[in-house]
Amino acid sequence: MAGYDFDLYIIGAGSGGVRASRIAAQAGVKVGICEDSRVGGTCVIRGCVPKKLLVYGSHFAEDFEDAAGYGWTVPEPSFDWSTLIANKDLEIDRLNLIYKKLLADSGVVLHEARGRLLDAHTLDVGGRKITAERIVIATGGHPVKPPIAGAEFAITSNEAFHLPELPPRIVVVGGGYIAVEFAGIFNGLGAEVTQVIRRDLVLRGFDEEVRTALQHELIKKGIIIRNHTEIVTIEKGEGFLRCRTAAGEAIEADAVMYATGRVPNTRNLGLHEVGVTLNKAGAVAVDEWSQTTVPNIYAIGDVTDRIALTPVAIMEGHYLANTLFHGRPMKPDHSNVPSAVFSQPPVATVGLTEEQARRTYGEVDIYATNFRPMKYTLSGRHQHSFMKLVVDARSDRVVGAHMVGDDAAEIIQGLAIAIKAGATKHQFDATVGIHPTAAEEFVTMRTKRAPHHAKAAE
Repeated sequence: MAGYDFDLYIIGAGSGGVRASRIAAQAGVKVGICEDSRVGGTCVIRGCVPKKLLVYGSHFAEDFEDAAGYGWTVPEPSFDWSTLIANKDLEIDRLNLIYKKLLADSGVVLHEARGRLLDAHTLDVGGRKITAERIVIATGGHPVKPPIAGAEFAITSNEAFHLPELPPRIVVVGGGYIAVEFAGIFNGLGAEVTQVIRRDLVLRGFDEEVRTALQHELIKKGIIIRNHTEIVTIEKGEGFLRCRTAAGEAIEADAVMYATGRVPNTRNLGLHEVGVTLNKAGAVAVDEWSQTTVPNIYAIGDVTDRIALTPVAIMEGHYLANTLFHGRPMKPDHSNVPSAVFSQPPVATVGLTEEQARRTYGEVDIYATNFRPMKYTLSGRHQHSFMKLVVDARSDRVVGAHMVGDDAAEIIQGLAIAIKAGATKHQFDATVGIHPTAAEEFVTMRTKRAPHHAKAAE
């Protein structure tokens, strides 16, 4: 590997890039990484970590209300947005320093500057030429706003974390996981939330019953959902914004947040010039080993547009480093990847939806339950949980598990192991439940849904 400044150089110090660099460095090779923002990437700095902190903060209004049913007298609570944001920022600063220390302790050289390719082995990093035998693109993605008049008045999730004050009224545009999460955050903190979606239900691509169950709960919490609606212009008034819809209606608010999609960060990296191919989505095209069309250049994480989840980027980075430097060839497995939506109530899922399973296996068995959690029997809250198992009828293997309700992510994480291991419905049934819990429902559902209730495959 002589003749190069680095054996491995990574553009982008997010979760995937940091993991790849640290694992590679453990093999004793010289590793460098650059970042033009803050070390930690989308998840740590402007994504899942600060978002989850805001989700926690937004739950307290209901917790105070529920306490009365359990005999607690709570004085009229008040909320201060600036305190929450300041404390969130302190935690992000702490994590940023931890990530920097992890790199330093691993012997990885960090350049806090923008990197771009000059040729297959040469980079420009903040005006300095650096050479590397192998290069990894781990630049992630960013949110986008549509090209409509007045889009400059709207914010995205990036700016939502730094608003100077909580908007009394906000329009959240989009029906994906980021949109429903922020709709829940703003609603929980006391804002009047209108969520605008182009289709009939939120969370396109999720199980249809999950989508229906979540939307029903969001409406019960006071979120106004305007489905089959498209905003065509945003106008700035005296201290407010006015959204005009394709149907000619007007929606007024103090802020408008777009959460209608993210795109890979591939611009101005020199990818095209050196022969790295992008796919139709504008993401870096890679093979099953994360290798691009240039043999010594690889790509991991959201910039590849495979599964845009932090743990997936970490897996891809870890496996790539093992493959290249530890003599342990490992292909990332993107099947049965569990995921969660930190909506209110949260959603979690692993495996196939009912619709996907019917297309894949033909005959499937469905087990589902909808109930009011024990916690709310004394508080009087009318929130329900929904759980569902999708089973391949021929093999009895559980191929999908879905939940809407409190602690969904914590529960599905455990089930994901069973489904990854190929567990059958019989093995679920043979497992003793922990009582009283919501999770026990997944091992006590015995009644198969009648065939005439089964949905036809899409």
